[in-house]
Amino acid sequence: MNILCTSLYEQQLKTILEDFAVEDLTATKKFKLYLDTILINLPTKANKYKKAQLFDDEDIKEIAHEDFNILFFIDKINNNYLILAILPKD
Repeated sequence: MNILCTSLYEQQLKTILEDFAVEDLTATKKFKLYLDTILINLPTKANKYKKAQLFDDEDIKEIAHEDFNILFFIDKINNNYLILAILPKD
């Protein structure tokens, strides 16, 4: 399965990383590296993540990472994982 990102996710992540970098560049790099590791391992770990609270769909799940939730969709028809968004936790 392929891992694809929406432009919304990429835009949100860029904004988050820019905000973090102003405070602590090293912490920003660690955040991004850990996030990349989570996403790279998504095909083997997707079933461990819970269904997203914002949607009534078992194929939309969320990953909790620090103060954020990463929403992704399991596209079984096209054999893809689509990273939808990264949102701050409430």
